[in-house]
Amino acid sequence: MAGSPTSLANVRAALTLLGALRRGGLTHGVLCPGSRSAPLAVAAALLEPGGLRLHTAIDERSAAFFALGLGRASGQPAAVITTSGTAVANLLPAAVEADFGSVPLLLLTADRPARLKGCGANQSVNQEVFLAGSCRWLGEGDPEGLAAMSPAELDALAGQALAAARGDGAGRSAGPVHLNLPFDEPLHADGADLSRLAAALAGEPPPPPASGALATRAGRPACPVSQAGASTALDPDRPGVVVAGPWRGAPAAWPAHVEALRRWQRRSGWPVLADALSGLRGLPDLETVTAYDLMLPEHSGGDGPAPGGDRQVLRLGPLPASRRLQRWLAAQGGAQVLVSEGDGRRLDPLGLVRGQASAGLAVWLAEQPPASGAGEASGASLSLAGRWRRAEAGVQALLDKELAGENGEPALARRLSRLLPAGLPVLLANSSPVRDWESFADPTAPPRPMHGFRGASGIDGTLSSACGLAEALGALVLVSGDLALLHDANGWLWRPQLGGRLTVVLIDNGGGGIFEQLPIRTQPAAAMDFERLFAMPQPVDPLALAAVHGVPGRRLQNLKDLEGALAWALPQPLALLVVPTDRRRDAALRQRLRTMAADLADPLATGPIPSP
Repeated sequence: MAGSPTSLANVRAALTLLGALRRGGLTHGVLCPGSRSAPLAVAAALLEPGGLRLHTAIDERSAAFFALGLGRASGQPAAVITTSGTAVANLLPAAVEADFGSVPLLLLTADRPARLKGCGANQSVNQEVFLAGSCRWLGEGDPEGLAAMSPAELDALAGQALAAARGDGAGRSAGPVHLNLPFDEPLHADGADLSRLAAALAGEPPPPPASGALATRAGRPACPVSQAGASTALDPDRPGVVVAGPWRGAPAAWPAHVEALRRWQRRSGWPVLADALSGLRGLPDLETVTAYDLMLPEHSGGDGPAPGGDRQVLRLGPLPASRRLQRWLAAQGGAQVLVSEGDGRRLDPLGLVRGQASAGLAVWLAEQPPASGAGEASGASLSLAGRWRRAEAGVQALLDKELAGENGEPALARRLSRLLPAGLPVLLANSSPVRDWESFADPTAPPRPMHGFRGASGIDGTLSSACGLAEALGALVLVSGDLALLHDANGWLWRPQLGGRLTVVLIDNGGGGIFEQLPIRTQPAAAMDFERLFAMPQPVDPLALAAVHGVPGRRLQNLKDLEGALAWALPQPLALLVVPTDRRRDAALRQRLRTMAADLADPLATGPIPSP
């Protein structure tokens, strides 16, 4: 297959690859500008009449996070198309988050042919290894160029990429896949050739998928874990709790997951400690505990509402971020079992789990051995659940009282959870917004899909991810801090293309509010220059920055204005609400509420739970 390809051969090869991806279910492509990627760009445009939705972005990092949002919402990978060189390096933050968060993502990068590598040629870098540490799989085109590959090889490459991005159902979860695709020159086909190609494409049915294999380099293997069986059995006739972490399963698996959890709770009586991103809060016929991070002691010396003992734990998905909960889990003496939704990687940083089942809660429940009891929750389990329930009620009453006249971030989380319509999806940005919703949102608020990117807990791509989610879901509310939003200011560039409605609620506290919650100011060296070294306030007016991009916005004077502001913002295609807060005052308020809640819950620890 030697010889330099024609420009049209490059386009035909790109069209064959993207066409195979389209037949395999690809519906969204996100294209960034570039010369080396021109054949891929032209091929994507030719496939638009066949149902490929093409989005364009000038910033590769923003493009990848937009695609990440599409994948999170739909459960299907979107494809990001970039040119070679540093463009590929900009995909890494999104690849890291997709890896940790089990989000399907396809990263298609154009490259130079092998003869131009390692010889000083312009823009020829080792981009094939940039993303390898975070990708499920790395597929590479022919080193001499994609046009040197047969249609069968290109179809096989597409099929392997889609399968790896979606997860194979045997312990390897969904995640990012990198296809590094060399193209030799000439790259740019003329208009007459493309017109003939477009006409032929419109007049002929697409060829059927071909079988075949292409030698590729595998990505990082999944960590082996125990599957469902004797090692993952729990006894519903003995006391226990369910700890539900952030939901990372496919959207299609959600109904079965919720129904299985309801069945387990009816049978066992176990309370469900539900993370804010679990999606379980407020669902009917499911009793959840939401204030566990407030009612558990800060240090291991206290007991909270349920002291340590021979108590079983069913853990669903990754751990919640609460360190108080993690210390409490370490104090439990009973068996702990972890059930994930298709993710076979080890998800137990505490080293407490005796078995991990990765086929999902519905499968795990079906494979449990028959219970030895009467088929109803035991008195000991109901007693334990009652302690958690009383502690939860007490803490929620305390929050209602203490936050009634407040205008800070904890009060914003509580009021916003009540005011947003049922079913309206919410994305919580990392650092303070997700933590405040975890602790202070109203558990009686209407249920709604909750999204977050707690996999790597970075602030990269916050606004772009929100735009991708809004595009896929139809509407979304983003709750973000000021630095996280500014860090992804290029996300505003999605406004002209955005199909879904997005309302951004910006917490404007003059810098990194999360650092006020850490013991940094008590360290003399750091306290002397806290604002410059940690908080880093930026002299940027968020309303003015949004207005430059054509995005309307309003600044609230206090939380009494929130309901009216939401009524104005939610119908808009894209709108910004700025909520000014005082980060130092809010940090002191959080600490006071935690102390009060722990003191309130601790008396409920009245000794060991009786045996059944």
